[in-house]
Amino acid sequence: MSPHRITPSQRGPRHPVRPLALPARTARPARPARPARAAHPSRRPRLARSLRVRRWGPRALLVGGLVLATTGCQSTALTRLGFPPPVTKQGQVTLNLWQGGWIAAFCVGIVVWGMVVWSVLFYRRRGDRVPHQVRYNLPIEILYTVIPFIMIGVFFYFTARDENYIDRLPPHPDVVVNVYGFQWSWAFQYPQYPVKNNQCPSGSGVCEVGQMWNPATPSMDSQLPLLEIPEHETVRFNLVSLDVIHSFWIVPFEFKRDVIPEHPNHFEVTPTRTGTFIGRCSELCGVYHSRMLFRVKIVTPAQFRTWIAGQQALQNASGGAQ
Repeated sequence: MSPHRITPSQRGPRHPVRPLALPARTARPARPARPARAAHPSRRPRLARSLRVRRWGPRALLVGGLVLATTGCQSTALTRLGFPPPVTKQGQVTLNLWQGGWIAAFCVGIVVWGMVVWSVLFYRRRGDRVPHQVRYNLPIEILYTVIPFIMIGVFFYFTARDENYIDRLPPHPDVVVNVYGFQWSWAFQYPQYPVKNNQCPSGSGVCEVGQMWNPATPSMDSQLPLLEIPEHETVRFNLVSLDVIHSFWIVPFEFKRDVIPEHPNHFEVTPTRTGTFIGRCSELCGVYHSRMLFRVKIVTPAQFRTWIAGQQALQNASGGAQ
């Protein structure tokens, strides 16, 4: 046995180990709720303006949309947006398409401008902290990809619909006019009213010719070729060129069509009100292109029948166009 080892008898009596007594834990008193901090006096007017903008902004957009949507109810120089007053059913369709395009453009502009102003007002810089950055937003990307396609489809539908209406040629028009364009005047023939000696380039019928406009000649308007048609009746124009390309244009018709050599063109209109207008060639066709004018008179059906019967009798008696 090692001399340094302690025997049990040398250790003395063993005492039991008592557990350490810890003081009992008491519940922490609840922290009193912090009272809501009132807005700084300098921010109160700003918050009030923000609330007013959010409340009245959508209402203002709605009112603006309604005003634009009802611009076609009363035709004025403002609502026509540069168009002259139409005098045919087809011209009114063209005007409606023009106004619809502007209304759609205004609506898109209001939405875009509204979003820009909204972003400037509510997301302007308020400190040096960099805003939260996002790489993409799939719903928004789908939205601004799909909506333009829908808009293009709507524009295409209304444009195709109105073009088909304007280009439609009913089988039995009330009045037929053969239009002959040549440098630098016009001839108008009514083949439904034949005469013995025809002075038009071809066919048979009452023929109206005139002189090229000359600014040096007084009362020149009365010597221009005359095109007379009745209101509220369908009028078909058959366009023929005898030399170069011309273009038949009557401004209040809101329509023009090329007059091409060896390629007859056709279109129909239904005049809706009487009046006297000036027609012209709108295709550069030579030195005196600007003088290639003619008169247009839209009269009542009774006045047209009286006039055409008089011209028919006069040309039969004289043997030529008047």
